[in-house]
Amino acid sequence: MNDRDYATYAAKETWRIFRIMAEFVEGFEVMSQIGPAVSMFGSSRTSREDRYYQLATETAYKLSKRGFAIITGGGPGIMEAANKGAASAGGKSIGLNISLPMEQAPNEYQNISMDFHYFFARKVMFVKYASAFVCFPGGFGTMDEFFEAMTLIQTRKSPPMKVVLIGSRFWNALAAWLREQMLEAHDCISPEDLQLFTITDEPDAAVEMIAEHYERQQRGAKEAARVEPGWTPDQQLTGEGTVFGVLPRRRPDGTTE
Repeated sequence: MNDRDYATYAAKETWRIFRIMAEFVEGFEVMSQIGPAVSMFGSSRTSREDRYYQLATETAYKLSKRGFAIITGGGPGIMEAANKGAASAGGKSIGLNISLPMEQAPNEYQNISMDFHYFFARKVMFVKYASAFVCFPGGFGTMDEFFEAMTLIQTRKSPPMKVVLIGSRFWNALAAWLREQMLEAHDCISPEDLQLFTITDEPDAAVEMIAEHYERQQRGAKEAARVEPGWTPDQQLTGEGTVFGVLPRRRPDGTTE
């Protein structure tokens, strides 16, 4: 790459920052207005006749009736089912659509829609404004979102969030692998990390767990505001992942302790 080509490349990279910034700015402006919300994930390939499609619709409907907005990726399958349930309940049905080479058509049940070019900007919206997560059977994208939530909660970058996995036949095998391989065989996680999520087959159980956990968070936030003047509840009630930690201490030679 000659100097002229490098300069052209550098200029394009600089302008790319503004495109990324625009997605964050629009996302923050829209999503900051939705109130308490639950992000729901699952396969885009799930058919409308599938049992999990029906369960996702029911779960989203009941969560909406309890006052939660529903956030999905805006596509077909489980995403469509969740948006359908939220819309039919008269709730906020949010679709965070992504542009893909194979063209994902947004489902018709969104009453708040946003379009993203960057997966990472879209992922921030899923966790930044969610008070809980519900995962149905899905593929790589569902696993990505599930483990994103696990990482934020495990490292305490987010407060304890309710993560519910619906579909025991699907999720029990993963839970067994986490226990047998990550924990017992390789000591990569702690026993308590396996308690960060709950597996169920019942929408009613999922809704109650999420609602009760959110109410406990609200009570805790009010108590914190009483004890610490100036503390605002919205600082701790979502999975944003911005809880402050301690930076690694560095030696004079620049290495970390």
